Amino acid sequence: MMFGVNGMLAKRILDYLIAIPLIILVAPLWLLIVIWIRWDSPGAAIFHQTRVGRGGKPFTIYKFRTMVLDADEAMRQRIEKLKADDRFDPESFVFQEKDDPRITASGRFLRRTSLDELPQLMNILNGTMSVVGPRPEVPEIASEYTEEQRGRLDMPPGITGLAQVNGRSDLTLGETIAYDLEYIRTWTFARDLRILLKTVVVIFHGR
Repeated sequence: MMFGVNGMLAKRILDYLIAIPLIILVAPLWLLIVIWIRWDSPGAAIFHQTRVGRGGKPFTIYKFRTMVLDADEAMRQRIEKLKADDRFDPESFVFQEKDDPRITASGRFLRRTSLDELPQLMNILNGTMSVVGPRPEVPEIASEYTEEQRGRLDMPPGITGLAQVNGRSDLTLGETIAYDLEYIRTWTFARDLRILLKTVVVIFHGR
């Protein structure tokens, strides 16, 4: 099934059916997480960052903060230094090393359970994200896309997706992009439902 107007409408209906009830259900948990993050390390509980969405349009993504302050700037400097040294390889780049020291104690739990993604329900409501889709990329990486890789921007980015249920942070950037392009080329509404079910299984097993 080709992704077009009908596909977009189907995804938006699914988005609202999932996001609105979830926001209501997790409101008390949201408050507890905020308190825990603030107690665990200095800084705001909600992390926001510019990402690239559908059609290459930048937007602000929201997550619970799982890293120490200035971790985002450290990553940006790492990417820029690799570019300056002509050593940046998008195919093999890995965002997070094992036992990343930037991740806080609360952050490790939130990431393992995917609870850090809850604030993105607000991104779904404002239309910048979908429940299922390719992961939204930072501008520093998106600017290096090849023509083929720019196809990753043909669909609204998602909280979960084909890459997230097939390796997530264990994948290289090249592998993640390949999964996202496959998802877009072969999109069906039924596949979105299967990815959602598999996401629940992955979260339950702490992967």
